[in-house]
Amino acid sequence: MDTILVIDDDDQLRKSFAKLLVEEKYNVMTAASGEEGIEVVAENHLDLILLDMRLPGMNGMETFTRIKTIDAKLPVIIMTAYSTTGIAIEATKLGAYDYVLKPFDIPDMLTLIKQAIDAGYCMRSPVQVDAASCDHSKDAIVGQSRLMQGVYKKIGRVSQTDATVLIQGDSGTGKELVARAVYQHSNRSDKPFLIINCVAIPEHLLESELFGFEKGAFTGASQRHIGKIEQAHGGTVFLDEIGDMPLNIQAKILRLLQERRIERLGGEDTISVDVRIIAATNKHLEKAIGDGEFREDLYFRLKVVTIGLPPLRERQEDISTLITHYMEKFSQELKVDNPGIHKQALTLLNSYDWPGNVRELSNMIQKVLIFNRGTPVSLLDVEQILHKRTEDEAQEQIDSNMLKKWVWQQLATPSESHRYEDFMDTLANIVISQALTFTNGNRSQAARLLEISRPTLHSKMDKYDIKFKIDVS
Repeated sequence: MDTILVIDDDDQLRKSFAKLLVEEKYNVMTAASGEEGIEVVAENHLDLILLDMRLPGMNGMETFTRIKTIDAKLPVIIMTAYSTTGIAIEATKLGAYDYVLKPFDIPDMLTLIKQAIDAGYCMRSPVQVDAASCDHSKDAIVGQSRLMQGVYKKIGRVSQTDATVLIQGDSGTGKELVARAVYQHSNRSDKPFLIINCVAIPEHLLESELFGFEKGAFTGASQRHIGKIEQAHGGTVFLDEIGDMPLNIQAKILRLLQERRIERLGGEDTISVDVRIIAATNKHLEKAIGDGEFREDLYFRLKVVTIGLPPLRERQEDISTLITHYMEKFSQELKVDNPGIHKQALTLLNSYDWPGNVRELSNMIQKVLIFNRGTPVSLLDVEQILHKRTEDEAQEQIDSNMLKKWVWQQLATPSESHRYEDFMDTLANIVISQALTFTNGNRSQAARLLEISRPTLHSKMDKYDIKFKIDVS
């Protein structure tokens, strides 16, 4: 369970935060002053700090500076009023994960908290590389094949430089682990490491997320906001799925790589930044260039060093080692004895082509350990999961074709607009309704299933006018 420290002199806010975060399954500690907060930081393992800028005695900036001397990689979210926004921005430039204005929107705050904890995990949890007998409780890049030995050598050679790195490979091959390994073995390992998924963030938000914006840059921009590139000054930014980045933003990334300068949205001043860029994609960028979907000049700027990750089917000699690793890893996580695996089951797994690569193998081992109740993994266990997966893939293909047909029909229907947001709202309505049906209307279970907070679920239900008669939460 992740532990969050709330440092604020407002008794009511601390109590409200504690209640909210406990409901979200966090462990919560509180402090009424900077001095008290520093003591808690020094004596406990924490995953995140929520820090108010206006504190009695030691102020928020002084407290933040002391926190960073104790643990430079501990993520801190600044809470501030309008009058202290300037100080919060300065703290962000010095390594705070982000800042929010009081009063804040609870669903947005909970989303930011999860993102900050995930970022802290990526910075503070080492990735073991080329470990023949590794600590299975930790993240690791596993495999002794010739292809993987080449990957390890490139990680070792490029880590100590500031060279831009392009990681290419199919989905599920472990691109994020390689990016983290490069960061953790680099000279920037004591500075921020921020991950931006170019697909997960809507196009109209991606530019402001990366580069920030000035007050008045667009409707709702009530104050200056520092982007992730600027937040990571001195550190590393990992641009995941860069092959899907819009062309207009590609141009700004190209300028960053060429000049080490950016501009916030709505701003006229150029800002010098010192960041290392690591990018990853599962797309063939040469084809994307030919199709006019990716800039050729950016491609050559990115591939100073290219690390290609092979699909699992091309390194089948590593499958047994990976199975052993994940059997031990998930046995520890599930707090059960490692039950072992029958030879026939291992033979079948070694002959499977693993279209989902290492991620698919990992998910399968976790699933079989959950359901086999401590008995050795048998051939039948494996066959059932593989058969079920084949059936699911066939159904997904049918559903995908139906969805494509519906989108086509909508686009072909005369209308004043076909907004991307309208399509996404329709899909979100369906997903949330199905999750509630699946959990018999239990909102807490539905929120956990969708990996969103309960307040976020409630706000979506209100937005889409989703009502359920049954609610046993």
